[in-house]
Amino acid sequence: MPSSTAEIESPDLNLIVQRLEDAQHQDPAQSRPYEVTREYKVFRGNDKQPTSEVMAQINFVPPDMKTYKITQARGNSRGEKMVRELLDRETESAKKGHGSEIRRTNYDFVFLRQENFGVVPEYVLRIVPKRKDKSLLRGLIWVDASTFRIRRIEGVPAKSPSFWIKGIHITLQFAQLGGMWVPVSFDAIATVRLLGQYTLTGLNIRASDPLSPAPK
Repeated sequence: MPSSTAEIESPDLNLIVQRLEDAQHQDPAQSRPYEVTREYKVFRGNDKQPTSEVMAQINFVPPDMKTYKITQARGNSRGEKMVRELLDRETESAKKGHGSEIRRTNYDFVFLRQENFGVVPEYVLRIVPKRKDKSLLRGLIWVDASTFRIRRIEGVPAKSPSFWIKGIHITLQFAQLGGMWVPVSFDAIATVRLLGQYTLTGLNIRASDPLSPAPK
């Protein structure tokens, strides 16, 4: 393995997790209303062209009210149904507040290694849910070693989100958008009962603060 991804002696794991929790608590995205426009594409099997394209508007009002509406849907209606199921999960997680956050009350953490994201060092931690809950993920997180913000989450739900989904692997990428640290891309590979494998990609294309004056 390259040296950048080789396992090294664990730094102070408790300190990493404490600073991670602090960074989440201080994020304006937890205390400020915002609106995001997200574009989804759904692919079946190894198809290069999407079977469905869906546009959604997501609104968050602190502390725990997240709602969405589908503003546009094209192609196979099954894709829109999958998007709605995932957005339902996202809005339910918001209602749980701290109950779905990546923190010690919900997860056990294991330090794995340090990697570089370009020139930015990151800590790679394994997250193990403390209970079977479809809003929690079993997998890995990549934490910025200087800001302690989570840049990437990858894993599978601790509990199946739906009878129709036999297995789903989720990847979230985070970045600053509209002054807040939020997921900017979403990828899921799901095996749907009786229908086979689907890949769903989501990308935030706009973010705004509803309380800010509109630009002139």
